[in-house]
Amino acid sequence: MILTAPVLETRRCILRPLTLEDAEAVFQWAGDERVNTFMPYNAHRSPDDSRAWLKSLENEYQWGFVRKSDGLLMGSGGMRLRPDDGSWSFGYNLRYDCWNKGYATEVTGKMIEFIREKHDPERITAEHAVDNPASGRVMEKCGLSFASFGEYSSFDGTRTFRSKKYEWKRGG
Repeated sequence: MILTAPVLETRRCILRPLTLEDAEAVFQWAGDERVNTFMPYNAHRSPDDSRAWLKSLENEYQWGFVRKSDGLLMGSGGMRLRPDDGSWSFGYNLRYDCWNKGYATEVTGKMIEFIREKHDPERITAEHAVDNPASGRVMEKCGLSFASFGEYSSFDGTRTFRSKKYEWKRGG
């Protein structure tokens, strides 16, 4: 199933669908080792890696985050339905020079708002590496609560991270 992400707007950002033409901009964060330290994918080696990733997007809503003030595509994020338990999970990443400015909380909050309005989920989940507490603060600011410890591995299996799992429950 291919999910079409609608254009969404926050005070400082426009969330829009990504296109293959975004590959060069995506490479600016997806190829940065600082941004990818705790991500399950390896840093992209070239814009061709970013292009391949853009072609692979399905079964999730995926947005590019555009800063209104200057039109910079500064990151991306998505919401995915988890077939194992029916919850929705999310992830995001931003260019390093856009960290610690509140953008992650702003755009993540908007993605969650969209999912809650469109799909009325029972649960929304996310996890972050224990060594990346800033992502945990984003999750808490977006209304999720700590649920448990866990771990996740990189897609190629070369790295494993201890994690903290967060969730939001309808009516909870």
